[in-house]
Amino acid sequence: MPHISQPELESYLWGAATALRGTIDAGDYKQFIFPLLFLKRLSDVHDEEVAAARAAAGGDFVDFPENHRFQIPGGARWADVRQTTVDVGKALQGAMRAVEQANPDQLFGVFGDAPWTNKDRLPDATLTDLIEHFSGRTLSLANLPEDEFGQGYEYLIKKFADDSGHTAAEFYTNRTVVHLMTEMMRPRPGDSVYDPTCGTGGMLLSCVAHLRREKLEYRTLKLYGQELNLITSAIARMNLFLHGLDDFRVARGDTLSEPKFLDADRVRQFDVILANPPYSIKKWDRAKWEADPYGRNTLGTPPQGRADYAFLQHILASLKPKTGRSCVLFPHGVLFRDEERAMRERLLETDVVDCVLGLGPNLFYGSPMEACILVCRADRPKSRRGRILFVNAVAEVTRERSQSFLTPDHVARIVDAYHAFADVDGFCRVAGAGEIRANDANLNIPLYVRSLAAPTGQTGTLDQAVLAWQSSRRQLRLSLDALIAKLDQCDGERGRTKP
Repeated sequence: MPHISQPELESYLWGAATALRGTIDAGDYKQFIFPLLFLKRLSDVHDEEVAAARAAAGGDFVDFPENHRFQIPGGARWADVRQTTVDVGKALQGAMRAVEQANPDQLFGVFGDAPWTNKDRLPDATLTDLIEHFSGRTLSLANLPEDEFGQGYEYLIKKFADDSGHTAAEFYTNRTVVHLMTEMMRPRPGDSVYDPTCGTGGMLLSCVAHLRREKLEYRTLKLYGQELNLITSAIARMNLFLHGLDDFRVARGDTLSEPKFLDADRVRQFDVILANPPYSIKKWDRAKWEADPYGRNTLGTPPQGRADYAFLQHILASLKPKTGRSCVLFPHGVLFRDEERAMRERLLETDVVDCVLGLGPNLFYGSPMEACILVCRADRPKSRRGRILFVNAVAEVTRERSQSFLTPDHVARIVDAYHAFADVDGFCRVAGAGEIRANDANLNIPLYVRSLAAPTGQTGTLDQAVLAWQSSRRQLRLSLDALIAKLDQCDGERGRTKP
């Protein structure tokens, strides 16, 4: 069959979803379609490898395991499943488990735990339609190289995010924001890269893409991810495999209560950490964190209703002491909430915060909120120590057809400002630790970067207005406190001079 173009691939992949419409919720498409697609790709590539080995061996062909990247046992190939007309879900489930068992070190659990045998949700006719749809193309390497197939897989992840509403944020982060974060970190060949809440693996893959764009050796990257959700962690593993990667580990589990990557009695440390932790989660084991067995709670214990600083402390503990650097998405509240002020004060004492960056609105699914990025370095350059760069990039956003994103120009401007670490009027400013402490360790960006006046007739977003109000309220309180202290001092002096 001929090479499959990207538009053809995208149409083919999204067409599979039409067979499920009206049968299951859109948010559940991914747990069925991704495993089917992965099985089809593995089977087609296996057949391609058999044909190549047979052509090379001539009449003395023996199909050795060494001929294949993955082993597909008899009865588990796509052609075998396609012949099944009764209990199709049972046949699919059996084929997937057989493939996992034949590749235990690489593929154990990779197909997830979708209820394939539940005929109320997936009758034989529906599954047969899905199988026949996927049978319409041969997904061999010759027809679809790894990088092109990986792009198609990422396209499908985004389409499911678009279609699944509020649940999208659980497994998909705006890829233009991910690209920005990667460019700020500048991963290098040989780096270890970690995402403690990795979703479908987009941030790990972005580091690979960065090195490929720079024409550097990307296969020496060592990739690590942890993800709580079973199907999402499985999708991440499939995603990395389908991009042609093997040197990675994606573990399933709760990063806060059960970190999977350890060295002896402490968490493993990495060169680069990129993360978009779930915002301000309330259901987490705060009591266990108070006596964390891995010693991560160096800043303190966050309130039960907001675990953001628990994730930050885990990330800081996971940085290599010399090369470790992190770029993490957070809600703006981590910068100024009073209940976390003591932790911010201790954070300032560590002098690891390199940059506080405010993003524009509507960049995240299901929320118009303006997130911020916190950049930290374990060993900051001497020229930056005792100072933090604040960047107000709220205006650096474009919206088209109900989608908000960062353009290449937006990304370039922000990245250049970060690496320059210098003041730009109305956009970014370097503030000293003394000034920040005088503001009660408040990292709220409007305290340090004053926006240039907006053109007549323009108004800001609600979030911008709230931030501006919070900033002015804080400034007013600081001014009143200073005035009251001065009056008290004057009263005391008058008292001492009375006869």
